[in-house]
Amino acid sequence: MTQTAINMGDKLAAFNDLWSPKIIAGFNGHDVMVVKVKGEFNWHSHPDTDDLFFVLAGRLTIQMRDGDVVLGPGEMYVVPKGVEHCPRADEETHLIIIEPAGTPNTGDPETAVTKTKI
Repeated sequence: MTQTAINMGDKLAAFNDLWSPKIIAGFNGHDVMVVKVKGEFNWHSHPDTDDLFFVLAGRLTIQMRDGDVVLGPGEMYVVPKGVEHCPRADEETHLIIIEPAGTPNTGDPETAVTKTKI
């Protein structure tokens, strides 16, 4: 077992693509991911799991049918399972996302922005 801290800045500096989460760690069967986002994602839901968003830098709006949640640096929100949502960022925003391992971040495992490991 290595005892090395994970530096979020280093992980985020390792890639430039948007809306493509990178797995940086795992715990208790969950993927811990960093992602850069800008613009609007697609409307989707996760029928079997909640969706955690934690903003490191920038500003994220999580659009939902019943109203939006706006997050700034240091803020997080958990979208309950089954709730349709569409994340949007007007500026480049850096996030930590935590989901059960193997959960398609898009609601569709066949897209170009499905999460990968770095």
